[in-house]
Amino acid sequence: MSVLQRDPRDRVQVLDEDGSVVGEVPDVDDETLLSIYREMKLARHFDTRAVSLQRQGRMGTYPPLSGQEGAQVASAHALDEEDWLFPSYREHGALHVRGFPLDRILLYWMGTEQGNEAPPDVNTFPVAVPIATQTLHAVGAAWASKLKAGEEAFIVYFGDGGTSEGDTHEAMNFAGVFDTPTVFFCNNNQWAISVPRERQTRSETIAQKANAYGFQGVQVDGMDPLAVYQVTRAAVEKAKADDSGELRPTLIEAVQYRFGAHTTADDPTVYRDSDEVEKWKRKDPIPRLETFLRDTGRLDDDRVDEIESEVQETVADAIQTAESTPRPDPDEMFEHVFAERTPDLDAQYESFAALREEFGDDAFLHR
Repeated sequence: MSVLQRDPRDRVQVLDEDGSVVGEVPDVDDETLLSIYREMKLARHFDTRAVSLQRQGRMGTYPPLSGQEGAQVASAHALDEEDWLFPSYREHGALHVRGFPLDRILLYWMGTEQGNEAPPDVNTFPVAVPIATQTLHAVGAAWASKLKAGEEAFIVYFGDGGTSEGDTHEAMNFAGVFDTPTVFFCNNNQWAISVPRERQTRSETIAQKANAYGFQGVQVDGMDPLAVYQVTRAAVEKAKADDSGELRPTLIEAVQYRFGAHTTADDPTVYRDSDEVEKWKRKDPIPRLETFLRDTGRLDDDRVDEIESEVQETVADAIQTAESTPRPDPDEMFEHVFAERTPDLDAQYESFAALREEFGDDAFLHR
């Protein structure tokens, strides 16, 4: 039985909280397993440094990802080279796995639109900050690919809060009706800013919502990288052709937790209990995979030290590159909202220009 045929209330798991094998280990080569581990370590260190940059005033508001590395990195590794990734605003780890440079991710959160431009050979769409709008973009692109007899799968990430948006319903309904090669990846991290998951839906699981759209949904332990890889790989293959030769979408609900704030503008201590956070930290995906890799002879102390040094150097280089890139003139924020500036934008520009003249550029430019 395919892992996707399980009851959507039956959570898929390969590693328990201690890193011991409790399920079927996916067929993944050693190089990929070590790459998943390294990319998770990289994402965690990048996240720590990015939060620090924001606190120092060297970057704008930033959405932390710590705790969600397993879901992001493992799912991105399960894609084929030709597949497309549609991120929300928190998929820094997944984007980098697909080849998106870390310095560009930093530039985006520093207010430079250049940071939203993927290199020509990287199949990723721009970051979507509006909630769930990217689900429609992904389904549209997937449908276009199907009409052209393409062979790509299209994965789109969104949060548990995004399932309350009409865009998500429309996207899944369209995907179900027209059999688009879409993988809907819901990062259920328990909180949509300060709104808990139980205030989003009365459904027992988010995965079972797929039943209403006529395709399969599966719930997976989102902090178990091996389980995430297994489920995502199966969904990608199904998006390209199931046993009958038909393309079919899938909804994956990855149950996980964000350790930090929703963004650096948020204070999670107002609405979350510290005991809850500590409970979830015991499920941390990084030590879980590390334990498995050590127990199976794929990783040792020397390799861990080597990876940590590589990670620190990579992130430091990305920060230096981003901070040495010239910042755009703040006036540019008014130029590309619409093809032509509207009267409202003209009024905002005039107000901004007056403030800039009064307080000087240092009040508006990150140096």
